[in-house]
Amino acid sequence: MTSSTAGQVIKCKAAVAWGAGEPLKIEEVEVAPPQAMEVRIKVHYTALCHTDLYFWEAKGQTPLFPRILGHEAAGVVESVGEGVTDLKEGDSVLPVFTGECGECRHCKSEESNMCDLLRINTDRGVMINDGKSRFSINGKPIYHFLGTSTFSEYTVVHVGCVAKINPEAPLNKVCILSCGVSTGMGATLNVAKPKKDSTVAIFGLGGVGLAAAEGARIAGASRIIGIDLNSDRFEKGCQLPISINIC
Repeated sequence: MTSSTAGQVIKCKAAVAWGAGEPLKIEEVEVAPPQAMEVRIKVHYTALCHTDLYFWEAKGQTPLFPRILGHEAAGVVESVGEGVTDLKEGDSVLPVFTGECGECRHCKSEESNMCDLLRINTDRGVMINDGKSRFSINGKPIYHFLGTSTFSEYTVVHVGCVAKINPEAPLNKVCILSCGVSTGMGATLNVAKPKKDSTVAIFGLGGVGLAAAEGARIAGASRIIGIDLNSDRFEKGCQLPISINIC
């Protein structure tokens, strides 16, 4: 069954950053239909990552406003654009800011996921397909962020930046898989690659650090040392296989 809103502009609420460091404003935005190789997602849950804060402050990078931030979320496919065959309306999905075209040298390599087409690009505020934004307010374009822009009730994402997940997965919990958990576990399992029975030290026990600890456990580390200036974080760390906490 085709969505009743497929092919139409959707009006919804979004948190818009109008300028560096300015408070986000809840605005009514128009979200255009997905074009070729794009997916429109109804965002059910989104989390706040420090990366969002960093680019909202616009310190050390080129400011790009107005913009809809957000990149750590979970939702359901509302409609798909031409050429999308792996996803359909109703699929549970995670948007991911480092996508995969599946064809370039990086996507075909076991050592890299820096896709030539969909690698992370913090300066691009438009869609790759036509160089235009899918968000607008009264005809004025609102820029995308990391190709995801999840601080909106609906968002449009390139199909290569969408991961289909088990429909039974609780969206309010798995939303952090699209950034924090995958970043931490990936750093351990795909970059550090600790050997079985090795000792692993993790600096910082926030969401990414705790995910790194879980990655170390999966890799078979015999001792995991957690290091953090904030001793309050050790309580969570003790729930994971962290052997020693150092403040």
